Amino acid sequence: MDAKLKDRIWTTILYGISIFVVVLLVALIGYILFKGGDCLKPSFLFGNPKIGEAGGGIGPQLFNSFYMLIVSLIITVPFGVGAGIYLAEYAKEGFVLNFVRLCIETMASLPSIVVGLFGLLVFVNMTHWGFTLLSGALAITVLNLPALTRVSENAIREAGKPVKEASLGLGATQWQTIVRVILPSAIPQILTGIILAAGRIFGEAAALLYTAGMSAPILHFNNFSLIEKTSPFSLMRPAETLAVYIWKLNSEGMVPDAAQIANRASAVLIIMVLLFNVSARIIGKKIYQSYAGKK
Repeated sequence: MDAKLKDRIWTTILYGISIFVVVLLVALIGYILFKGGDCLKPSFLFGNPKIGEAGGGIGPQLFNSFYMLIVSLIITVPFGVGAGIYLAEYAKEGFVLNFVRLCIETMASLPSIVVGLFGLLVFVNMTHWGFTLLSGALAITVLNLPALTRVSENAIREAGKPVKEASLGLGATQWQTIVRVILPSAIPQILTGIILAAGRIFGEAAALLYTAGMSAPILHFNNFSLIEKTSPFSLMRPAETLAVYIWKLNSEGMVPDAAQIANRASAVLIIMVLLFNVSARIIGKKIYQSYAGKK
C-alpha cells in the first residue's frame, strides 16, 4: 500500500476518533443540562434543602463545594508544585528517587473509597475531629497530590531545558532561575494539573462520605470563624458537598422530588466545572503573558 494512502487512512481514523470524543462529550453535557431544566433559579441555587418536602434548594451544598475546593487547593498546590520542583531540580537519580516515584505512582492508583476509609481512620477517628471540612480536604489532598506532583515535575523539567542554562550563565542562582524563569514557563502545564485536581474535588463523593460527612447545616454568614462549628467558614464542621448530596438523593430519596433535585444539582455541578475550567485557563493565560512580556 502506498505510504501517502496509509497516511490519509490513519489521519481520517484519528480525526474520526477525535470527532466521536467531542460529540460524546457534548451529548453527555447537553443531556445533563437538559434534564437539569431550570437549575439556575436563585431559589434553587441559594435555598436550603427541605427534608421530607418538595422544592428544596442546594445553597449549603453549593457553598460547601466551593469552600472545599479552595481549602483543598490551598493545601494541595504548594505541596504538589514544591514536590515537583524538588524531583525535577534537586533530587539525584538513584534508589531513593526511584522509591519516591514508586510511592507516588502507588498513591495515584489508590481507589477513592480506600482513601476515604484511610481518612476516616486518621483524620476523623485518630484526631478526634469527627466529620469535618478539613478532614475532607485532607482526604482529597491525598487523592490529588500524586497526580499534581507528577504533572509539575514533568512540566518543570521540560520547561527548564531551553532556558535553564542561559539563566544560570547570566549569573542567576538556581532558585532565581526556578522562580523567575522555569515556573512561569511551566504555568500552562501546571495549570492543567490544577484543573484536573479541581475537577476531582467537585465530583468526588466516595472519599468525602467518610470524612466530610453527609450533613449540611443551614449557613449564617454573620459569624466568621475558622474553628467554631456554627460558622459557615469553619474548617471543623460537617460539610456535605454537592456530589455527596446527589449521591444521597439518588440512594435514599429523602424528598418526593429527589430525582428532579438530583438532575438539577448535576446540571449545576457540570456548569461549575465548566466555569472553573474556563476561568482558570483565562487567568493562567494572563499570568503566563505577564511573565512572558506578551500583551
